[in-house]
Amino acid sequence: MTALYANGHRRFSALPWRSATRAAALLAVVAMATVYASPQSPKPDASSSREAFLQVYKVFTSPRCQNCHPAGDSPLQGDDSHVHLQNVRRGKDGHGVYGMRCDTCHQTTNLPGEHMPPGNSKWSLPFPDHKMVFVGRSPAELCRQLKDPKQTGDRSLQKLLEHVSSDDLVGWAWDPGAGRTPPPLSRAETVAQMKIWVDGGGACPQ
Repeated sequence: MTALYANGHRRFSALPWRSATRAAALLAVVAMATVYASPQSPKPDASSSREAFLQVYKVFTSPRCQNCHPAGDSPLQGDDSHVHLQNVRRGKDGHGVYGMRCDTCHQTTNLPGEHMPPGNSKWSLPFPDHKMVFVGRSPAELCRQLKDPKQTGDRSLQKLLEHVSSDDLVGWAWDPGAGRTPPPLSRAETVAQMKIWVDGGGACPQ
């Protein structure tokens, strides 16, 4: 933009885009200051962490989870967690033994109808060197077990959280097919409670 003096000379004033640029820069500075000035959410304390784990425990010891985390080497079935009827065994890799591999019956998706084999491409039990037993564990025992990398396949608490939140085989528990009861908390609720537990230091119930 220009202004005209009495002698006919022109004077250039600030261009509109420069003003807009200054305004945008100022807004960015204000926004950054606001973010850094905002109080951060406090980390959960040990009490909150323990309470959150008790909620997670309800999920992990529900049939949909504990049936694949048995104390022995045979998976469990049904809402009553009975031993797998076909005498299926864990095997060296968690996928069964020769002639009775998991994927013989378990396909990539649930077969339609009640009492039909559930499905996922990774259907298996944990490896025999870290069985991650859920059945029969008290809250304190399961909590300590999950914090022991030797029993979790070298997974940290953060890795366990990622496992629960994103692994599709774990996610099957919330889409188990007809005739199977899902866990008592939704997956989102389970992840939220597990995050509180982890962020609070993984405190264990007494």
